[in-house]
Amino acid sequence: QVQLVESGGGLVQAGGSLRLSCTASGSDFSINVIGWYRQPPGTERELVAVIKSGGRTDSGDSVKGRFTISRDNAENTVYLQMNSLKPEDAAVYYCYAEVVIGPRTYLYWGQGTQVTVSS
Repeated sequence: QVQLVESGGGLVQAGGSLRLSCTASGSDFSINVIGWYRQPPGTERELVAVIKSGGRTDSGDSVKGRFTISRDNAENTVYLQMNSLKPEDAAVYYCYAEVVIGPRTYLYWGQGTQVTVSS
C-alpha cells in the first residue's frame, strides 16, 4: 500500500506563484510516473503535468511555460512550481502516481489540495 500526501495549496493573487509537493510513502515500491491532475469546479479532471521514471515530462497545453514539474527520486517526492497563475488555474489539484509493487502496477491518487486564484 502506498499513500500520497500533498501540500502547498492555498489562495494566491493572479500573477502569483505557488509550489505544490507530493510525497509517496510505503514500502517496497518504485514509481514509474508521478505528477498532477486538476479538477476545476463542474469539469472533469485534467492533466497538469507528470514526470516519468526516466525524467521525461508531459504537461497540459494550458500550463506550458508557466508550470514546472520536478522530482526527487530519493525522497519519492514530486514538486509542481506554478508561476503566473491565472483565475482559470483554480481547481483541486490531485497528486497521481503509477506505482510498481512486485509484478504489478497500481494507480494511486492523493486526497487533493485546493488552489484558489483571485483576480
